[in-house]
Amino acid sequence: MRKSKVGSNSQSEEPASASRRRFNKIVAATALAAVPLAASIASAQTPSTTKETPAPPKPQPSPAATTTAATATQKPSPLAEAYAEVARARFGNQVTPEQFAQIKKELDGNVRTADRLRAVKLQNADEPDFIFSA
Repeated sequence: MRKSKVGSNSQSEEPASASRRRFNKIVAATALAAVPLAASIASAQTPSTTKETPAPPKPQPSPAATTTAATATQKPSPLAEAYAEVARARFGNQVTPEQFAQIKKELDGNVRTADRLRAVKLQNADEPDFIFSA
C-alpha cells in the first residue's frame, strides 16, 4: 500500500509520468522518422516507365459448381465408400436411405477436396494466406 502525504510530491509518481512522456516522445520521433524512409522505399519500388496493362484475371469456376458437376458424373471413390460403410455400421439405424445417400455424397466430396488439397505442392517460402479484418 502506498503512503503519501496530501500536497507533497511522491518520488514514485515523477519517474512514472516522466517515463510516459519519454515513451510518447520516442514513439512520435520514430513515426516522424519513418515517413521519409517509407517514401524513399516506395519510390525505389516503383515500376519502370514502360507501362503495360496487365491482362485481366481469368475467372475461375466456383468450387461448388465444379464439385457438383464432377460428383454427379463420377463414381464415388473407394475411400468414400469405406467411410460410408463405417457410417452405416455406426449410424445405420438412425438415418433414412435418402439421408444415407446424402451422407455418402458429402463424404465423397470431402475425399475429393482432400485429394485436391494434397495435390498442391507448397514451397518452403510459401506463407499462409491470412485474412485480417478489424
